[in-house]
Amino acid sequence: MNITGQSKKKIAVTTLGCKVNQFESAAFLSELAQREVELVPFSHPAEVYIINTCAVTARAGAQSRQLIRRALRTNPGARLIVTGCYAQIAAQEILEIADSPICIVGNGCKHRLVEVALADRHCDLEMHLGNIAAQKEICPLVATGFGERTRAYLKVQDGCNSFCSYCIVPYTRGRSRSLGPDKVVAQAEIFAGHGYKEQVLTGIHLGHYGQDLTPQTNLRELLALLLARNLPVRYRLSSLEPTEITDELLSLMAGSPAIMPYLHIPLQSGDDQILKKMNRRYPAATFASVVEKSVAHLPDVAIGVDVLVGFPGEDEAAFGNTYRLLESLPVSYLHVFPYSKRPGTPAATMADQVSKPAKEERVALLRDLDHKKRTAFYRKHLGSVRQVLVEGRKQGCLLKGYTENYIPVSFAGDSAMVKQLVTVRLEELTEDGVLGRIV
Repeated sequence: MNITGQSKKKIAVTTLGCKVNQFESAAFLSELAQREVELVPFSHPAEVYIINTCAVTARAGAQSRQLIRRALRTNPGARLIVTGCYAQIAAQEILEIADSPICIVGNGCKHRLVEVALADRHCDLEMHLGNIAAQKEICPLVATGFGERTRAYLKVQDGCNSFCSYCIVPYTRGRSRSLGPDKVVAQAEIFAGHGYKEQVLTGIHLGHYGQDLTPQTNLRELLALLLARNLPVRYRLSSLEPTEITDELLSLMAGSPAIMPYLHIPLQSGDDQILKKMNRRYPAATFASVVEKSVAHLPDVAIGVDVLVGFPGEDEAAFGNTYRLLESLPVSYLHVFPYSKRPGTPAATMADQVSKPAKEERVALLRDLDHKKRTAFYRKHLGSVRQVLVEGRKQGCLLKGYTENYIPVSFAGDSAMVKQLVTVRLEELTEDGVLGRIV
């Protein structure tokens, strides 16, 4: 009960999509936790539902619609707040789902979402959607915690200027916008104060960090600033484009044990003609040289790669170029996605769409290569001693967590070790990682 004697308003929040969305929802929950409300699981009856949607694929859009319908079924009279990328580009589709009013909050107005959620009046669509393309400032969101997660996502950048031909994100997130370095440090200190031992620097286009600020700065300078604070934190970088992994950045990573030896580098295709059609700004040879350079600077580095299979015009020869390139490089794992049309993008109307059976066959080949790469990487590090951030129990038995270079490890240990860094020797390959022993 609150001070007026009324029961607290029940609010449920759910999130689809990327690390940036996850941070933004953590900020919503942090602000709601300071209000006279009761936070409940999304599956429970609530008076307010907040859905942070995704639109990166057509499937993500469909999942967003399903969550809206699910909330309406659970409580047809609830106040429904829909935000995120699907809300940004498909407001009319969302409004047509239900007869009752739905509040839509665009990506550029997320700092006002809690105010909208708790208001008694109906929503003004235009007031809360805005023109994302004209947005000049990043939303001033602050998260005081990250729920039950072991690592915290630290959003430092939003938006993208690249306009890859298959990607809807620049239309849903707007132009690249960066969080001021002082505010990044303040957020990092908040997370560190709440005991998060690992923070993942994230953004829609992380490598563009600082280009829009005055004075201009960059990701390497931001990392150096964070390191100078000497927080009890290890930092991990989310996705970076091949052209953004500089010698200066690699040297800083190599010289600091607080920056994890981990890189996620989107390739998308290993064929130069397909890369051009995708509007990717590098040839395959550049990607290869960046991978080799990264391993030279960071011998233990884990390198993950995104691959988009079956892009329009990808014939057997083009796919073969992708497969051989990845097979030849010291990458650690692959994230393989079949291309699917995203309405509103140039690629959706391109000729030479690849058949579904061909895409499925190529995805299977690359996922088999992924298994071989992961296994080889894990085997290479058997016998080494690593710092593992413990995430919890694995099927109620062994503890589980990730090494600095993102090897999944399970080992016997006490539950008090959860969310702590533990020194572990990697001893034996398992089906889904490595079995270790506390040193």
